[in-house]
Amino acid sequence: MIKEKTCGDYILSTDKNKLQLNYIHSYLSKESYWAKNIPLEIVKKSIEGSLCFGIYYNNNQIGFARVITDNATFGYLADVFIDKDYRGKGLSKELMKFIMEHETISILRRFMLATLDAHSLYKQFGFESQEGNKRLMGIKFFEEY
Repeated sequence: MIKEKTCGDYILSTDKNKLQLNYIHSYLSKESYWAKNIPLEIVKKSIEGSLCFGIYYNNNQIGFARVITDNATFGYLADVFIDKDYRGKGLSKELMKFIMEHETISILRRFMLATLDAHSLYKQFGFESQEGNKRLMGIKFFEEY
């Protein structure tokens, strides 16, 4: 089910048909520290197998995130970015709120991510550094069913 939310002049959406693959690939392969030189086909395949979130301004994509999940117990947040021209406007927080409000995320037993530099953002949403690992963060929503 496609979810959308308006935030001022911005639209957040889970509609994969709105994703601008070339823009996402360009950012990941040229600007990100975690996916330098990633091939377009790999980005395309990763999107096909993920729950995706886009941010748009005037029909142009300006942000992205995806969750790799079994849709039942585990999720991994990946490839989160906001275009450098749109940073400092609170959009990463809006994107994270939108992700955390998604019904798939609310049922997960564990939700994880890895980051070098955005710990303070993710801590606002309940993520904690994992024992012995500075990059890996996670939320353990509960221990047992």
